[in-house]
Amino acid sequence: MAVFGIFGSKTENVASSTYYGLYALQHRGQASCGIVVNDDGVFHSYKDAGLVNEVFTHRILDGLGLGQMALGNVHYGTSDTKDRINAEPMLINHVKGRLAISHDGKIVNYDELRLDLELQGSIFHTSNDVEVISNVITRERLVSSSIEEAVCKAMYKLVGGYALLIMSPQKLIAARDQNGLHPLCYGVRDDGEYVISSESCALNVVGATFVRDIEPGEIVVFSKDGVKSIREHCNQKPERLCVFEYIYTSRPDSVINNCSVHLARKRAGMFLAKAHPVEADVVIGAPDSGLDAAIGYAEESGIPYGLGLIKNKYIGRTFIDPGQNVREDKVKIKLNPVAETVKGKRVILVDDSIVRGTTCTRVVKLLRDAGAKEIHIRSSAPEFLNPCYYGTDIGSKAELIACKYTPEEMAKMFGADSVGFLPVEDVFKLGASGTCKGYCAACFNGDYPTEGPKDLGLNKFDIKISENKQTEKN
Repeated sequence: MAVFGIFGSKTENVASSTYYGLYALQHRGQASCGIVVNDDGVFHSYKDAGLVNEVFTHRILDGLGLGQMALGNVHYGTSDTKDRINAEPMLINHVKGRLAISHDGKIVNYDELRLDLELQGSIFHTSNDVEVISNVITRERLVSSSIEEAVCKAMYKLVGGYALLIMSPQKLIAARDQNGLHPLCYGVRDDGEYVISSESCALNVVGATFVRDIEPGEIVVFSKDGVKSIREHCNQKPERLCVFEYIYTSRPDSVINNCSVHLARKRAGMFLAKAHPVEADVVIGAPDSGLDAAIGYAEESGIPYGLGLIKNKYIGRTFIDPGQNVREDKVKIKLNPVAETVKGKRVILVDDSIVRGTTCTRVVKLLRDAGAKEIHIRSSAPEFLNPCYYGTDIGSKAELIACKYTPEEMAKMFGADSVGFLPVEDVFKLGASGTCKGYCAACFNGDYPTEGPKDLGLNKFDIKISENKQTEKN
């Protein structure tokens, strides 16, 4: 998922700029997208399932009109939020005004908050975290003097990883969770407009100059009075940026916490070459996220780098597709080997990660059919051994191949000659050139920065009341 917003003083085509910003962030979500334009407090919005260029035709963009502010989102759709109704941004109407809210991430106390809100009379229409977040913020707004005060109070109740953008009739507000699990930054254009984005690559696309990352726990308010930082939640918890941002999620031309994603991935490949050396003739990468690590592996090992796989550019990222069958179908048409690179050679294939193992068997067969003599798979991520509670769609250990098989057993399953993973201790060195003070690698080592979700025994759209709550009520 990704958020993108624009705040300015002039009335102009902010919808078009937001469209290009979301297009640059498309790699973070391919299930749905949406844009809200604010024209002097009047909101015009459109959202739907599909890619940015499919949803936002010229007619749709023209219909959004001109404005001073805009808020956009791309959503990748986890297994339980892939329906159109879960598309963002979400519009809220209440007695103190109108809001548009968008987020990147996941709150782990979703079920607890939702149950409490339902018992107080709230009615929910989606299974999206942002609806719970919007309810919490709205309730705080009723007893607060400003929207930013309401956001600040609401953050005491939200547990998990989130990067939020909230648009009121007069303000655009950005906020990160106290651990800073998901990235968020802002920049400024020559005309004085502020641009807020999940990644810096989208700032470049719309002609904005990077200013800085929004800090963990920080609330930044953009208004006609300028930029105001609220730091009440800062430095309250250890910084724990999701290290998977460097391995897979972010675009290689982005810079997160002053560290180039491209260089972080090259560094991963160099660590891999040291940890799992093997005699080979060529190093190739699995497009797209594995290419930078493959270059690093080649440079460190001295083995030539080659173009071994071609990706169909009209197929999205299979890791973030909801549902195993969808992933498997897309893998079949996603990649093709370059026979001239691999025929008769010992090949090292560097991939960004091995999560479910969906792609590996298929790719190994493609390379074997193209004449590869040996195939050694190297993952620039450690073994996935734990679910993610903060926004990556890894719901249980049952989905993770490393929880069931050793690297040797995986190699046999895939038809490869060997499989090697990045040592977990090296994953904390990937952003060494940046300013981040700590990383979340819970999916690899089980060290979660927050408490996990509580099993309340309730379905998300169930109106049942837990026994404890029923007893209290009686």
